[in-house]
Amino acid sequence: MIKYKSAEEIKLMRESAQLVSKTLGILAPLLVPGAIPLDLDKKAEEFIRDHGGIPGFLGMYDFPNTLCMSPNAQVVHGIPGTTPLQEGDIVSVDCGVLMNGFYGDHAYTFPIGEVDVDTARLLEDTKASLYAGIREVKGGNRIGDIGAAIQEYTESRGYGVVRELVGHGLGKQMHEEPQVPNYGKRGRGKKIQDGLVIAIEPMINLGTQRIKQLPDGWTILTADGKNSAHFEHDVAVVNGQPEILSTFQYIYDALDIEPAEYEKL
Repeated sequence: MIKYKSAEEIKLMRESAQLVSKTLGILAPLLVPGAIPLDLDKKAEEFIRDHGGIPGFLGMYDFPNTLCMSPNAQVVHGIPGTTPLQEGDIVSVDCGVLMNGFYGDHAYTFPIGEVDVDTARLLEDTKASLYAGIREVKGGNRIGDIGAAIQEYTESRGYGVVRELVGHGLGKQMHEEPQVPNYGKRGRGKKIQDGLVIAIEPMINLGTQRIKQLPDGWTILTADGKNSAHFEHDVAVVNGQPEILSTFQYIYDALDIEPAEYEKL
């Protein structure tokens, strides 16, 4: 059952989402060649706790860390380790926070130094597909409209859309109804209405849509070993329109990035 949120609950959820955004912002300048993922994980945990939050992923379903850090062909749920990041890598950093009784859940895929042209395009197109999906979060539309928009945007550019992993409702639980696939048919699924809060998170592969799982029980890889990108926002429906509760602006401020035109809703 979908748990619709009041205006006051959405305000609290914005605070949770914004703490995740700030955490990604303090990590952004540290994601450079030679950085140790496990060190960044500890820094994220410390920052979240110092700002009144609890790491949302740590211990959830027995996950061992604060961050999911998934480099290159890892799609999601990568466990931060001690292997240094290298020039030309990309890494998805997914972070969750529990604060004021509500979860925030938010991700960004960072280039490490200079990346090749195809990978840079994958990052930009995946982020653009996220906003294509967000634009469909309007009263009267349906959940299938979100996935259809993401699928149309990415598959028309030759990418593979992961099917087995999806976005989700968000609230007092990290994963609530409804599921929000990154593919689908327009006009299908639950009707979108005020008070809905969802995490939209396209996971887009440079090659095949197929994936596999490592023996650690967590890490998801592309089946063909090609790179994958992952971007995620928390979105509420307010007065029939999408309102993004999280923000990439802290990342942009840290890295001196100008938001793209498509990010203006």
